[in-house]
Order: sequence, then structure tokens, then C-alpha cells
Amino acid sequence: MLSWLKTHPFAVEAFFDSSLVLTFAAPAAEIQALLPAPLVPDTFQNEWGFLAMALVQTRHLRPQGWPAFLGQDFCLVGYRAFVRYVTPAGKRLRGLYILRSETDRKRMELLGNLFTHYRYATTDITLADNASGLTATSRQSDFRIQVTPTSAGVALPAGSPFASWAEARRFAGPLPFTFSVEAAARRVVIIEGVRQHWQPEPVAIEQAHVGFLSQLPLSSLVLANAFLVRDVAYHWKKGRAEQWNP
Repeated sequence: MLSWLKTHPFAVEAFFDSSLVLTFAAPAAEIQALLPAPLVPDTFQNEWGFLAMALVQTRHLRPQGWPAFLGQDFCLVGYRAFVRYVTPAGKRLRGLYILRSETDRKRMELLGNLFTHYRYATTDITLADNASGLTATSRQSDFRIQVTPTSAGVALPAGSPFASWAEARRFAGPLPFTFSVEAAARRVVIIEGVRQHWQPEPVAIEQAHVGFLSQLPLSSLVLANAFLVRDVAYHWKKGRAEQWNP
């Protein structure tokens, strides 16, 4: 019964006041070691794989069709890998694999862990979003992100493997699918996200310390891009599960 509940058994909707995504490049082979079969890293130039930290200010998260006042308002931090998956029918899907999720609401942790495999934990999150830019910090989770006010002509982060923002946009999210793997059952859970008016803007990052990612067994971790989007209606379809063979 518990396994069934964790397959995202009903559609969910929410409104994102803001979604900031920082994508980091690391050696693809090292990211592969973080992933369960049958997922593989989504790579760039056959060398780089990518991990992302997403910081989302969410309102009215609820089962689709429920009135908004019954929804949850919370801040979410998600740590994800960009991955690919080939279905038993041979269809190639591109999406995300969740390494860890954090929220500032205990109720969201409990519900998130009941209905998904996203590894929720409650933490302290302080978010300041004003004319001076956006700052997100957590003492418990050891991160500090500082974004300068949006302006024209933002340069890519120093050391980014991308040559342009257009190239970087492929690894900014959101991607169509999120995958979970139930290894013992040889089952992949696939959740499709649908959004409206998703127009991310490149932003300059003044500071980006992400404790969780820096502790992973990676020989290098380079900030590759950063995008911010505001005021987006989003929903996730009911999850579907399929068997896979090693």
C-alpha cells in the first residue's frame, strides 16, 4: 500500500511566485555514480553532466481541482540531476531525478514523503526578494544564494561549459518528466509536469554556496547557469509506473 501511495497517485496543481534554478556542471561519469539504473546523465559534449538546485516559492499546492484555499504555501529547495531514460518501448525521455528535497513546512515534509520518493526534509529557509535582489539562506542546510537585480546583458558564470545563454537554456528546466526508481521492484515512476507562461530570465549570481551539492563525491562542480521565472501556474499529472529489465 505504501509503495502505491509513493507513485504520485493523483494530479497536483500549484502557483509559483518565483522559481530560481542554479545548474552546476560536473563530470558525467561521477554523476552517473549518483543515479540508480536505468537512469543515465543527460550530457553536454559527452563530458559534462548537470545537477541543479531549485528554489521555489509555492502557493496553493493541492490535488488538482481542489479549491485554492485548501492548498499548501511553502518554500521548496530541490536538488536534482538532469537525466535520460529509455522506456521498454524504446522511447527516449529527458527529465530530472530528485536527490533531495527541503521545505520550510513540516506538513509538506510529511505529505511529500507519503506521496513521492523525493526525500523531503524540513529545514530553516530565509528568503528575501526585493529591489536589492534575491537572497536565500539556510543555516541548517548550509546554503547561501545571492542574486543581483535582473538586468540586460547578464554574462554566463565564469567557467561555464556553455558558450551562450541559448545553449545553457537546455539545462535550466523545467524538463517534461521527473523520474523515481523503485530498484527492488524494477519499476520506474514517471511524473509529467505542465506549466504555463514559463519564460525564465538569466540572472547574475553574486554568491552560490550549496552545502548539499558540495558534499557529493565530485572532483569538480562549476556553476553553469542561473535562471529566474516568476508567476507561473503549474501542475503535475498523476504518476505512472512501468517495469524495466536490467
